[in-house]
Amino acid sequence: MRTPAIHLAGLRKTFGPVEAVAGIDLEIADGEFFSMLGPSGSGKTTVLRMIAGFDLPTAGTVSLNGRDVTQLAPYDRDVNTVFQDYALFPHLSVIENVEYGLKVRKVARKERRARAEEALDSVRLNGFGARRPSAMSGGQRQRVALARALVNRPRVLLLDEPLGALDLKLREQMQVELKQIQRDVGITFVFVTHDQDEALTMSDRVAVFDAGRIAQVGTPEEVYEHPATPFVAGFVGTSNLITGPAARRLTGRDGTFSVRPEKITIADEGAPGTISEVIYAGPVTRFVVDLDAGVRMVVVEQNRRTGTAALAGLRGNRVQLTWLREHVIEIGANRAA
Repeated sequence: MRTPAIHLAGLRKTFGPVEAVAGIDLEIADGEFFSMLGPSGSGKTTVLRMIAGFDLPTAGTVSLNGRDVTQLAPYDRDVNTVFQDYALFPHLSVIENVEYGLKVRKVARKERRARAEEALDSVRLNGFGARRPSAMSGGQRQRVALARALVNRPRVLLLDEPLGALDLKLREQMQVELKQIQRDVGITFVFVTHDQDEALTMSDRVAVFDAGRIAQVGTPEEVYEHPATPFVAGFVGTSNLITGPAARRLTGRDGTFSVRPEKITIADEGAPGTISEVIYAGPVTRFVVDLDAGVRMVVVEQNRRTGTAALAGLRGNRVQLTWLREHVIEIGANRAA
C-alpha cells in the first residue's frame, strides 16, 4: 500500500474558547486532486494552514509522505501554497516572479531560469516571461502564481480559494485548466473552496466540512448522490429533505430522506401539490411546489418553453410530482427508499 501524501491524525485547533477544528482524521493519496469544501468558519482553511505549517495544531499530527512534520516550519515542509490574492511582485517580470523563490534559495542563475521557463510552460504561459503582472488578465496572473509554486517542485500543492477573485466565466475556465495542469504535473493538489461546483468539477475526492468536523469524504458522485447528513445534502447542491409525517406519507417509513430537484418530474400522476413559485434561471426553470403531504419541494426542469410570461402563469396551478424509488436517499443510511 502506497504511503499517503498527507495523513492527519486527531488534528485539533482551538483559538481561545473557539474550537475551529475538532479532531480530524484524514488521508490524502499521492497524486490526488482533493478538495476541502465547506462554508466560512467550517475549519477547512485552518486545516490547510496546519498542513502548510502556518498554524500549529493544539493536538494531533500532520504527516507528509510518511514524515511527521507537525512541529516543522513551513520552509521545512515539501509543500507550497497558492493564495487567492496571488501576491505577485508588481515591479518584477513574470519570469522573475516565478524564479524568485529559487533565487532566495541561491539556485544558480542558469538553472533557475530553465526551471522557471519549464514551470511557465507547464501552466501554458510560455512566451509571457517578459511581461509585468499588471499587463495580464486575472486568469493569467493566477497561472503565474501557480507556476511560482510549482517551480520549487513540491510533493504537495495547497490552494486556498485561488479562484475566488475571478469572474464566473473565467473561474469556470480556470477550473478546467487547473485539473489539466494537475494531471500534467502529477503532484497532489489540496484545494480549499466554499463553492460546491468547483469541488464537484475538479476533485477526485471531496471532504465536506461542517463546524470543525468532516461530515463526509467521498468522490463527487458519492457526496452528491448519497449525502451522509442533512447538512451535506443541503450544502452540496440543492436537495429536498423529507422528514416527519411527510416522510411517512411519501415513503411509508420514518426517517429523513433526500431527493434532488432534477430527479423529480411534473407528471400526470404522483404526489399532488400546488406550484407556489416559478423561477426562470436561463437554461433551467425551478418550480417550488407545496405538496399536500406537508412538505415543500423544488423541481428543476430544462427550459423548453419559449417565454417567461407563460411560466409566471403557472403559479397556483395544481400539479403531480413523481420520482423513482432509487432517487430517494435515506440520510445516514445511504440506501434507496
